[in-house]
Amino acid sequence: MANVHPMRRRLRPHPKGRQVDPQVAEEARTLTAGLPQERAWLIEHLHCIQDHFGHLPGDHLVALARELHMAPVEVYEVASFYHHFDVVAHGEEAPPAVTVRVCDSVTCALFGAEELANTLQQRLGSEVRVQRVSCVGRCDQAPVAVVGQNPVTNAGIDEVTATVARSETDAPMPDACDYRTYRNNGGYALCRALERGELSAESVLQAIEGAGLRGLGGAGFPTARKWHILLDQPAPRIIAINIDEGEPGTFKDLHYLSRDPHRFLEGALIAAQVIGADDIYIYLRDEYAGARRMLEHELAALQADPPCRLPNLYLRRGAGAYICGEESAMIESIEGKRGMPRLRPPFVAQNGVFGRPTLEHNMETLHWVRDIVEKGAEWFASQGRHGRHGLRSYSVSGRITEPGVKLAPAGITVRELIDEYCGGMLPGHTFYAYFPGGASGGILPASLGDIPLDFGTMEEHGCFIGSAAIIVLSDHDRARDAAFNAMRFFAHESCGKCTPCRVGTAKAADLMTEPRWDRGRLDDLAQVMADASICGLGQAAPNPLRCIFKYFPEEVD
Repeated sequence: MANVHPMRRRLRPHPKGRQVDPQVAEEARTLTAGLPQERAWLIEHLHCIQDHFGHLPGDHLVALARELHMAPVEVYEVASFYHHFDVVAHGEEAPPAVTVRVCDSVTCALFGAEELANTLQQRLGSEVRVQRVSCVGRCDQAPVAVVGQNPVTNAGIDEVTATVARSETDAPMPDACDYRTYRNNGGYALCRALERGELSAESVLQAIEGAGLRGLGGAGFPTARKWHILLDQPAPRIIAINIDEGEPGTFKDLHYLSRDPHRFLEGALIAAQVIGADDIYIYLRDEYAGARRMLEHELAALQADPPCRLPNLYLRRGAGAYICGEESAMIESIEGKRGMPRLRPPFVAQNGVFGRPTLEHNMETLHWVRDIVEKGAEWFASQGRHGRHGLRSYSVSGRITEPGVKLAPAGITVRELIDEYCGGMLPGHTFYAYFPGGASGGILPASLGDIPLDFGTMEEHGCFIGSAAIIVLSDHDRARDAAFNAMRFFAHESCGKCTPCRVGTAKAADLMTEPRWDRGRLDDLAQVMADASICGLGQAAPNPLRCIFKYFPEEVD
């Protein structure tokens, strides 16, 4: 017999790595049937498995990796990034069948979220998991608990426990204006007119520009300028619609989506015809489960009876990550990856979804396109107060009598908003302070309650309007507590990509638990976060903190 070389390796009797159980592989294929077997659809595959089991079994992730021709570690890193995915490794105990998520962001905290969560943990026992979570987009009905996917608004202990007992874990569908009703009321007529040449793309652009419409997700970039930039990019082009409003205090997109979904869809189709887009991706936050089911139904109705040639329409589901509200992080998520912001340049308009030039818009921006084109630029631009122009959808919550989405003139002040649109302060409460732009927009005292609420009016005071999420505090509250809540939120939601944000938010939140705040160290942290963070999360996180030192020093000294 010939000698075997001592360094020669024997062939492996089995492939390297975890082996896939054939029964598990078949189950994973069945659960994800109908989805493309592509990496870009990974998050949708994960949702199918999570929805079935209530968690993600490790064996099924290995099977999924094999089906999508990915390494298991790639699947694990994506699944473990998102808050709504529960990865259960081989041999670990699965979580309880029912999870109750209690929102503990700013407005819900004002109305007793901490006590609600503590009492639910005691009453529901180990058979139900109770989690404290970030904003779920229903701040006007605080406090909110979500049983499975079913939101319980203005939640009390008895309402939540009764919902759990009845096993009501599915979110109800909102009663929205359906496709046929929308068409009967003149909907999609502009799309047909554009396709037939009865309406020119240039006239649409002129109307949008004349109206002064700006991005309403927070950045406020002029809409017409965005469309012109895309027209200068090579085809094929894509539209990505952001409905991942995770900013604490913001719920305007859910408001419009639940009532009139085809209005933003028509705006998207008009934009697609003007810029020549072949694909439209709609990214919807996972917390809006009932609205998602409704939107799936309405998209199917639109595609079954199209008013014009339709681009490819894709509805993508988020998975509980605030950072995906940032445009490039959202695009990463659409591509089936962790939602981490991209370095710029290149910009999204040049290199967006799958490397193609992408027009990214907040849903509300597209909601206004039809009205502006039909009624004319002057109709929209003539609205406004205090020298400002246009309409704004203010999400107003906190210590007011009538919270909700208030469609009001741009430039209205918070005092006017409270008195004219919100029924005044709650009985026994005096206006004390407010967030003008959600958790990241800073905090101002009532003495600065006469500043016009609009883009460019708040910056000199260390704040910004952002998505127009107004949270009103009263003399029953402390601004420092609200600022700490915001910083804790940012620490929890940081994607971890850059050190200034990952470390800075966590360290700042820790220092803010002290009775007396260390101004020197907190100022240093704030400066580093603002100067060196990759995206707006870390850059804006210091705003509430800095406002406390500037306007409420008596609360921290």
